[in-house]
Amino acid sequence: MMKKILNIAKTTVLAVLIAGTATSCLEKYPASYIPVADSMKTFEDAEQHIIGIYASLKSANLYSGSLTLLPDIQADLVMATLQNNNPYPGIWEWDIHSTDANIEAVYGALYSVIGNCNFFLDKVGEVIAGETDEDNLELLDTYTGEAYAIRALCYSELIKCFCEAYDPDKADTQLGVVLRTKYFEPEPVKRASLKASYEQVLADLARAEELLDDGNDDHTSDDDAADNYYISLAAVYAIHARVALNMQDWGNAITYSTYVIENEAFSLNGTAEVASGVTEFDYLWMYDGGPEVIWRIGFTATSYGGALGTVFLNYTRDMTYFYPDYVPAQWVVDLYSARDVRYLAYLADESYTGISVGYSFDIPVPLVVKYYGNRNFTSTYYLYHVCMPKPLRLAEQYLIRAEAYCRDDAPDFGKASQDLTTLSRARGAGSVSVSSSNWNETISDERVRELFMEGFRLNDLKRWGMGFERTPNSYTQTTGNDLKVEAGDALFVWPIPQHEIEAPGSEITGNPSNNR
Repeated sequence: MMKKILNIAKTTVLAVLIAGTATSCLEKYPASYIPVADSMKTFEDAEQHIIGIYASLKSANLYSGSLTLLPDIQADLVMATLQNNNPYPGIWEWDIHSTDANIEAVYGALYSVIGNCNFFLDKVGEVIAGETDEDNLELLDTYTGEAYAIRALCYSELIKCFCEAYDPDKADTQLGVVLRTKYFEPEPVKRASLKASYEQVLADLARAEELLDDGNDDHTSDDDAADNYYISLAAVYAIHARVALNMQDWGNAITYSTYVIENEAFSLNGTAEVASGVTEFDYLWMYDGGPEVIWRIGFTATSYGGALGTVFLNYTRDMTYFYPDYVPAQWVVDLYSARDVRYLAYLADESYTGISVGYSFDIPVPLVVKYYGNRNFTSTYYLYHVCMPKPLRLAEQYLIRAEAYCRDDAPDFGKASQDLTTLSRARGAGSVSVSSSNWNETISDERVRELFMEGFRLNDLKRWGMGFERTPNSYTQTTGNDLKVEAGDALFVWPIPQHEIEAPGSEITGNPSNNR
């Protein structure tokens, strides 16, 4: 595996993808400047292509930008400030249309990664047939498993953003996504059902599990390790648990999250100091590492994606003051206790050293400093607001299992309370108890405390069938600050980009939000 680790580290090689000239996001070329027919024939070619797939995940339209930020900005977690730069026009105001460039970019970036996975999966059989080195063959199986897992993850993200909440009783009639599983063979440009879409995700995860499984009896792999830059078996299980939760498959949500929680390779970042004034949990966000990171996207100071923290700080405007576009909603700030290490890791006010707002008006809530930037980047390269995305963390698995315990046909609120308490105490807070009457509110609050601005909130509200209402104040822009959104609002499901519907040969049906 050392050879693999060294190769994966060279993600700068293929950091730029060829966009191609097709009019549809579904038609993307692989990450290569070599003619398609000749671009993957050897083991070395295959290695470069899998590196290219990981590099494509750096996109600022995905985990280091829009895919992470837009769902939480659209929901109820933040408020847009007066004099903000309006970096996402229409998103916070719920004035989203099928021509929205940010929505188009998320859709296109996910299908671009899927296209690269399809290319690899179509070609890897030829490479395997011509390879005789046993170690290389083993690695090719591993790379293939990773490609299946990444394709499954991307499809699950498309479903999360562009499909309504899964209903087991009518999933075969709910609209899913366009399924592309081949690179060289034409396929219908038509949305599958939501049931078929999730079946594709589960099939890819099953194949990934098969290829990445070392045959250990305890549902672990020798490649499972904290701070992984590549997909391991534990990461596949973590994705599976998340997908099962969204499918209301409580049993599998419990099963797969348990595999991860019981994996000794991972543990929650706690309150112990690792340096003067820096806790394990602080380290998770200051240096993007720790024992609970199941999978992170590898950035270096010369090869990185978007700058997640820009919209919350804009420090680089004059390198003196902060000019936040968005600040946390007061109700979010009020969720944290004084002992909760997440508070100071995520939020900081002007009493905190170095925090000074450059606006002429007062902002009485703290700023979001969760994505201030990896300190190795800021201290040496003056590269601010750039953090390595951590799409899969152990903390989420505790939250998944707790919710599944509560919603199972035979609810176990005791086990759910135990999971929530384990997570809360690791963060320096107290015990948490849930019952049949308070589980939804309690888990909602715990997910906000833990997953604040990591891109989960809009889908959580959609999954629970909940709306929200913002509370107006003097320091946020007028348009949108008193917004009230009812459960089931059409814009909980993003519109399919208009150019995808109008592309030649397209049979894509839009969402209700397309008709606005």
